[in-house]
Amino acid sequence: MTFQEQAAQIFTYNNMKFLMDGLGLTLYISLISIGLSTLFGTVLAIWRARSKSILRWIAIIYIEFVRNVPNILWIFVIFLIFKLKSVEAGIVSFTVFTTAAMAEIIRGGLISVNAGEIEAAESQGLTNLQILWHIILPQAFRNMLPSIISQFVTVIKDTSFLYSVLALQELLGKANILMGRYSTTEQVFLLYGLLAMIYFVVNFSISSFSRHLEKSWIYTK
Repeated sequence: MTFQEQAAQIFTYNNMKFLMDGLGLTLYISLISIGLSTLFGTVLAIWRARSKSILRWIAIIYIEFVRNVPNILWIFVIFLIFKLKSVEAGIVSFTVFTTAAMAEIIRGGLISVNAGEIEAAESQGLTNLQILWHIILPQAFRNMLPSIISQFVTVIKDTSFLYSVLALQELLGKANILMGRYSTTEQVFLLYGLLAMIYFVVNFSISSFSRHLEKSWIYTK
């Protein structure tokens, strides 16, 4: 069988559709996880950066403990202990792990806000909540948006763990299922090359969008 014939067996409509279904699940898990992580991470970042009560220590313990335990272990723990379905376990485990990373990103954004603006808002009689909502958070999210998008890229790549742990048919899982249908070395390389190209196109597009934001008028001061 010629190389062209082997390639034709790989690059079929059904195979591409099969992989795109896996990509859809990958993006679904990633989007929900990054959305929830941004929400919870914002709360933890505020507790750690601006609270002087026990909430600050709760945030510190959560962030430092979760960040220093491998994500793959969280996938195992959440799946086995809470008996969740594979997709739900994937979303919860990635949310738990990514929340800690997002909290540190957001905390950096909070710290980056000019202290003079906060003092000016206080002098105008704004409450702490009003200052946080109208002054600090808008500027913080503007400063840290590229980092949040970069974290989204990381989550997309790390969803490949879900196949090895949960046998979840995300993008890598779909590719490995297809792998069982082909036997030649050329076909294996073609399929994994196609998989790598899909990851590259998706993540490069997201990274390019992040760089565009950094250069856009939103970030001009």
